[in-house]
Amino acid sequence: MIHLLSIWKRELQGYFFTPVGYVFMGVFLTLSAVMFYLTIMTQRSSDLLSFIGTMGYLWMLLCPVLTMRLLAEERQKRTDQLLFTSPVSLPGVVLGKYLAAVTVMLLTVLMTLLFVLIVAIYGQVYPGELMVGYLGFVLQGCAFIALDLFISGCSSNQVTAAVMAFGANFVLWMLDLMENAISISFIAELLSFFSLYARSEPFLMGQLSFASIGFDVSFAAAFVVLTIHVLDARRYRGA
Repeated sequence: MIHLLSIWKRELQGYFFTPVGYVFMGVFLTLSAVMFYLTIMTQRSSDLLSFIGTMGYLWMLLCPVLTMRLLAEERQKRTDQLLFTSPVSLPGVVLGKYLAAVTVMLLTVLMTLLFVLIVAIYGQVYPGELMVGYLGFVLQGCAFIALDLFISGCSSNQVTAAVMAFGANFVLWMLDLMENAISISFIAELLSFFSLYARSEPFLMGQLSFASIGFDVSFAAAFVVLTIHVLDARRYRGA
């Protein structure tokens, strides 16, 4: 546990000793502000769940920024060999890096509560629905980070990791479009089952879906485990 916290602290500091953390937070909040203006302010609406749903598309665009350096940079600089021979277990390394990325994400999400405050001042906010919506929003972000971390672990450099992660995220978004275009019900249901966006729909209607919670948590856990397996296989090969 101590070693895991050390990895978490080192990676968290790395986000703010370099421009990565500031770029992620700045771009995310800027785009969120534009979305807030277009969906809430110009429409004079207090529909925060729809706004949260719109923000969910930012994970596809920006999670690669959070994860591209975590493991790909270690491999590019050949410092991954230090990780393989350090007293920290591979699960501790991967979890520490993953939790650091999730921490930056959570800090950014907390800042979006300023938009909620604005609506609360001039309109009506329903705390229960809002909490459910944000829960789905955060779980969706955690799932994307786990997927993109796995891709970073499979990549040889940061640019490749970012491009491949964005491609994978884009494919997940395309599942919804493919579902609507395919007439075969079995295939459409299968695509819907694996869609992170379809899984977030109950939250955006104010419904606490334990099935969606379980899917998002299982999705994130599966890719964290796969990342550990990839690093373990590379250590075994001595690559």
